[in-house]
Amino acid sequence: MNFPHNAFKEWMQARRKPVPLGTWMMTHSAQVSEAMGFAGFDFLVLDMEHVPVDSADAVTIMRALEGTPTKGGQIVVRLPWNDPIIVKRLLDGGATTLMFPFIQNAEEAKSAIASTRYPQNGNGGTRGCAAVHRASRYGAISDYLLRANDSVCSIVQIETPEAMANIPSIAAVEGVDAVFIGPGDLSANMGYLGNIANDDVRHALKAGVDAVHAAGKPCGIVLGNPEMVRWAIELGYDFVAIGSDMSMLLARAKEQIAAVRGEKQQQAAGGVY
Repeated sequence: MNFPHNAFKEWMQARRKPVPLGTWMMTHSAQVSEAMGFAGFDFLVLDMEHVPVDSADAVTIMRALEGTPTKGGQIVVRLPWNDPIIVKRLLDGGATTLMFPFIQNAEEAKSAIASTRYPQNGNGGTRGCAAVHRASRYGAISDYLLRANDSVCSIVQIETPEAMANIPSIAAVEGVDAVFIGPGDLSANMGYLGNIANDDVRHALKAGVDAVHAAGKPCGIVLGNPEMVRWAIELGYDFVAIGSDMSMLLARAKEQIAAVRGEKQQQAAGGVY
């Protein structure tokens, strides 16, 4: 049986152009996620940090997406925390690209990477071994254990000024495939809660992507409207997400209501997602 193809990791290694475009999945719905898989996005981010999605839910959603153009290796699972037990369960459940939230320094990044690796050749990996699970196609991929380490794509998320200052050492950690700058938490931790469009935040987002590129790694971001996303692409971000399934659902509903009532629909300047 063929080994699962991690398209997202391949894109990161090649710095694919045009820039991959995705969105966040926050509805906790396999059906909505499946529908988003047909919408035309290059990748989808399954959010377990701010949505009550557990490991079983995640597998159900990943399974629903397998039959869509945005499938398997194009799903990024944003973890609830840098927790090796959750990492192990999600990798065994078939996730291939993980995003670790709130990484503050190189040591936390090293711990994150170790949890995604089977012990092999003194690499310090801490992932526990199981022979039969969804990731190995229930044992049908006979060499899964030997090949799994290279198939995982690990993204570390930068969300504070402290972490921004540590980008060079964080990005230099072996096994970090990409860095993601979280504008919502970064703006809040800079003193601009809910104001991603603030000039100081914009300057920080530019400095961040420049620092990640100087370290030789691709950099991603999520923003809430097309104008902000285009701005991020112009800055050089290598993968970008716009809004979420929930925000798009609500925006469309509000647009329809405003159209019927003859009201003008306003877009949030800060980029809500």
